[in-house]
Amino acid sequence: MPKVVVDVMPKPEILDPQGKAVLGALPRLGFSGVTDVRQGKRFELEVQGEVTDDVLEQVRQMAETLLSNPVIENFSVRVEQSDA
Repeated sequence: MPKVVVDVMPKPEILDPQGKAVLGALPRLGFSGVTDVRQGKRFELEVQGEVTDDVLEQVRQMAETLLSNPVIENFSVRVEQSDA
């Protein structure tokens, strides 16, 4: 079954306290070399049939109206190939 992935991230100008918390914890856990962390969300939608341009447009509308807050977040939509 085809899978469409929606990745949602805070816009660059928006503070990301969760990302900053992760960034602060990494050195305490012995990890170095990371200069910034941004935390986002990933949605995986399994769709019936073929993923057409119309299906992708519908997923974009879902992302804009429900899955993200367009005021403070950006999103991207892509098709993920199945492992089968």
